[in-house]
Amino acid sequence: MTHTTTDQPTRRPSGATVPVLAFAGIVVAVMQTLLVPVIKDLPTLLSTEPSNATWVLTSTLLSGAVATPIMGRLGDLFGKRRMLIVSLAVMVVGALISALTSTLIPMIAGRTLQGFAMGAIPLGIGLMRDMLPREKLGSAMALMSSSIGVGGGLALPAAALVAQHANWHALFYGAAGLGVLSILLTLLVVPESPMRAEGTFDVLGAIGLSVGLVLFLLPITKGSDWGWTSATTLGLFAASAVVLVLWGVLELRLKAPLVDLRTTARPAVLFTNLASIMVGVSFYVVSLVLPQLLQLPKATGYGLGQSMVSAGLLVAPLGLTMMLTAPVYARLSAKYGPKITLILGMLIIAIGYGAGLGLMNAAWQSLVIAVVLGAGIGLAYSSLPALIIGAVPASETGAANGLNTLMRSIGTSVSSAVIGMVLANTAHHVGGVAIPTMHGFRVSFLIATGAVAVGLLMALFLPKANRAPQLRASSEEDANLERAEEALRGFRGRVLNADGDPVARAKVTLIDRRGRQAGATLSAEDGSYALAVPAEGAYVLAARATGHGPHASSATHAGDERPVEVDLALPGQSVPA
Repeated sequence: MTHTTTDQPTRRPSGATVPVLAFAGIVVAVMQTLLVPVIKDLPTLLSTEPSNATWVLTSTLLSGAVATPIMGRLGDLFGKRRMLIVSLAVMVVGALISALTSTLIPMIAGRTLQGFAMGAIPLGIGLMRDMLPREKLGSAMALMSSSIGVGGGLALPAAALVAQHANWHALFYGAAGLGVLSILLTLLVVPESPMRAEGTFDVLGAIGLSVGLVLFLLPITKGSDWGWTSATTLGLFAASAVVLVLWGVLELRLKAPLVDLRTTARPAVLFTNLASIMVGVSFYVVSLVLPQLLQLPKATGYGLGQSMVSAGLLVAPLGLTMMLTAPVYARLSAKYGPKITLILGMLIIAIGYGAGLGLMNAAWQSLVIAVVLGAGIGLAYSSLPALIIGAVPASETGAANGLNTLMRSIGTSVSSAVIGMVLANTAHHVGGVAIPTMHGFRVSFLIATGAVAVGLLMALFLPKANRAPQLRASSEEDANLERAEEALRGFRGRVLNADGDPVARAKVTLIDRRGRQAGATLSAEDGSYALAVPAEGAYVLAARATGHGPHASSATHAGDERPVEVDLALPGQSVPA
């Protein structure tokens, strides 16, 4: 049995907690999208070759991929709010370094530090799972998960406006300001989670995963520059395979690994992660194709002749629609489960890209594509954390969602490399300038549709969700009447204070691994409680009583008839519950 406890009382979450966490996600996305409007000008701005300038984007991608699972695990061990603030602080430092330089190496260093903020997404989802009541969790996680698209959608026109009318360094000062605001809001509004995983941080595992990921993502992002069949590209892929296999062997042997590969191999987690890669691919294709199509001059015969700012505004509904689908997702998921919402999201994405093949002739058509794809990607992204949380113990939420966010990042990396290669190979060269063709745009949309089809297949393989009825006691009398039956198959024990004395009328809540309330009761005069479990698996028992700090303990039930004994020790005097 694994216990997860807290030694100190924590503030209760307020109504502002979810918006503040979602704002942190939006800030991260803004940082990622920041340089999109000035990509083509980077070689001139940094006085370097185009092949070197791409490192400004690649470095952020690599550090984000590495930081995501590591920050998730550190959050599980040492506190998710603490690690969220660390992620944002590192991002602010990186943004200030980039704001103060116009040379390549310091810029790459600054952008690498900015990539660390990617850990904020899984940490925010983990905080929500630990603190929010079941009925609010679905829409909150959906909002946090889709914040990456919202921030990206909003940042494009804003960054374009700044880049067009001010010094490009202002972009980084703006990002640093948003980061500081996010840190202050988190400190003021977000309480620390009481959940802690046991064990130590797996340093060797973190180094192994970091090296393996860098070796894998480097040739993906730079393959078109180096040549896909060059010795460098193939050598790095081979080295990556060797390092990741050795890393996997090491993780399986450790008691407290960075990533629990046995959990990751469960069908519910494995197929969710594979589907996540495909959703990542489909999300990035539209972000790469539509702005270029909109900004190409009308003289090409297919370009739509929009300004940088207009193009950003026409693509912005992609992010806004993702945000608006969060409450819709919560209602659909509550009724049909996150597997169905993921499948529905994938189908809408496929319809969006399919329709997009014929809707490339006017600016308003780009707007329609952005709205349809935003709705589909929003539903798909919102489903992913719920599927992961439903399949892992509470103490592994941060690490598991970190790995899932990493899978999406790998999808966007692969998408960036493949679409970049397609557009480069199908481009017209006029006066030494490569101009993307309509054929290249259509092939890109076909690739996205194919990725969604594969993702849909993965989603169909997901096991059917356990839709056990919610068990809860409506009053102390009901609880006492049910206690004898519940003790047969579930958890029982006593609620005690810091001195070991029984605590009567303490509310004990049973939370399943989806973050949903699976039962509740009040402790008797002798401090005893009993709660039935709807199915075998990992649960969290949370106890709260007037005059005491809260306490959370995770425990696993094998599903047999024997009750599992779990005593819950409440910390000393605290704010009344």
